[in-house]
Amino acid sequence: MKILSAEIVASAVDASGWPPPDLPEVAVMGRSNVGKSSLLNKLVARRQLARTSGTPGKTRLLHFFEIAQPERRLRLVDLPGYGYAKVSMGERKRWRQMIENYLGSRENLRAALLLQDVRRDPAEDELDLLAWLQQRNLPVVVALTKLDKLKPRERTRRLRELEAALPVQADWRIPTSAKTGAGVQELWRVLGSLL
Repeated sequence: MKILSAEIVASAVDASGWPPPDLPEVAVMGRSNVGKSSLLNKLVARRQLARTSGTPGKTRLLHFFEIAQPERRLRLVDLPGYGYAKVSMGERKRWRQMIENYLGSRENLRAALLLQDVRRDPAEDELDLLAWLQQRNLPVVVALTKLDKLKPRERTRRLRELEAALPVQADWRIPTSAKTGAGVQELWRVLGSLL
């Protein structure tokens, strides 16, 4: 999928800082340390659009990235990670409220891209988030990240295990690697069909 341009257009904690709801949006979410920034950069063919860090929990705002492709314009919205980040309970509560406000009220939100490390089983909070999104009839595409970290024989076994663990449409569960680019075109194909 050709990317004509990609730029950050807003970083905000609440609706007062969000861009106008004039383009379709995809919420990008996952646990801290799942490779969200790396996959975002690979999706838009830019090295440092989303800042990567070795320290989980660096995304603390909603970051709106405007993407232009030959056939459409859209926004990818990077939400704070959850799980491993070493932040206070008060900060986690603020993040949760910020995320729920966005997911529950954004009228131009078309889909959620939920990242899951292929080496891990989904935790209760990931399954709860998936169910919450599905109850609101928001399509959820799952990117199984860090595929390159597994040997080929391990990949087959893990993908089979995650198929049973993640209740989403089969072609919306996509193995990916930000390092090799595996799955990127498939992600764009599925997201494009939802936009």
